[in-house]
Amino acid sequence: MATRVREDVRALSGAEKAAVMILSLGEENASKLFSLMSDDEIKEISQVMANLGNISSNLVEKLFMEFAEQMSSTGALMGSLESTERLLMKVLDRGKVDNILEDIRGPAGRTMWDKLANVNESLLANYLKNEYPQTVAVVMSKIKPDHAARVLGQLPESFAMEVIMRMLRMESVQKDVLDDIERTLRTEFMSNLARTNRRDAHEMMAEIFNNLDRSSEAKFLSALEERNRDASEKIKNLMFTFEDLGRLDPAGIQALLRVVDKAKLPPALKGASETLRDLFFSNMSERASKLLKEEIASLGPVRLRDVDEAQAALVVNAKDLAAKGEINITRGGEEEEMVY
Repeated sequence: MATRVREDVRALSGAEKAAVMILSLGEENASKLFSLMSDDEIKEISQVMANLGNISSNLVEKLFMEFAEQMSSTGALMGSLESTERLLMKVLDRGKVDNILEDIRGPAGRTMWDKLANVNESLLANYLKNEYPQTVAVVMSKIKPDHAARVLGQLPESFAMEVIMRMLRMESVQKDVLDDIERTLRTEFMSNLARTNRRDAHEMMAEIFNNLDRSSEAKFLSALEERNRDASEKIKNLMFTFEDLGRLDPAGIQALLRVVDKAKLPPALKGASETLRDLFFSNMSERASKLLKEEIASLGPVRLRDVDEAQAALVVNAKDLAAKGEINITRGGEEEEMVY
C-alpha cells in the first residue's frame, strides 16, 4: 500500500506547522529554537514530529511562504505596551511593573543618560529641537561627546549654535533641575520612543532570510517576488549578504580580517566571487595572501553547506563591527554620499 504524502497546508494544525518548519531548518537551527522553548513546548512539538508522516516539498515551500507573507504584512501586531502592562499588573505590584516598563519603553541602560547613549541621534535631535536651548545644553553635557556631536549635527544650525553658547556659559546644574529634565525625558521621550520606533516587519524578514542557506534563500525570495514584488524588493534591499562585503573599504576589510576565525576564511572565499577574493587578498600581506591562496587550493571540493556556514560567520563578524561603529557597511539598495 502506497504511503500518503501530505500536501494541504490548510489541513495542518499550528503545532504541525511549527514541527514541519523546525524539521526543515536542519539540526543546528532546530537545536537553537528548542533551546528557547519550555519543556512542555518541546514535548508537544516532538510528539507532533514523530507522527508527521511524509510531507511534500511543495507543502514545505507553501508553509514558508505563508510564514513570510504573515511576517511581511503590515499592522499585524502580537501585543502592545498597554496589554503587557495590564498583564503584569495582575501578578506584580505597581512599583515592580513601573521598573519593568521603564526598561521596555526606552533603550537599555542603568541611568537615563546611559539610555540616551543608545538612542539614534536623529530621533534624539528630532525631540530636542522643540525643547529650550538651555535644556538641550544640559542634555548635551551629560551624554558622551561623540554622541553629542552627532546630535548637534542633526539640529538646525542657528538652534545648535544657541545650544553651544549655553554650554559654554553653563556652570554646575542644580540637582532638582537635572531631576526634572530626567523625569521629562522619561515620561515624554522614552515612553513615546517604543511606539514610534517599532521594528519594521521587512527588517525582521531580511534577518530571517539572511540566516537561510543559499538555496532556500533563493527559492523563497523567488517565490515571494511572484506573489509580492514590492515586499521582495524591500527585503532584498535590507539584507546584508556575504557578497556585500565587497562594499567595504580597505580599512573595513582589514578590521574584519583581524577578528575573523582564520579557519572560516578558506571555505568562505572558496565559494566567493573572484572580485571579492581579490579584495581580501589585496588587504593582506604578500605572505599571508600566498598562504591563504594555497590553503584554498588544497581544500578540494567543499560542501555548499560548509561554504554557507563560513560565509555567514564572516557576515556576523562584519555586523558586530558595524554595530560598534568600527566599520561602515551598506546594503544592496543604499548609496553612500561622497565628498569629492
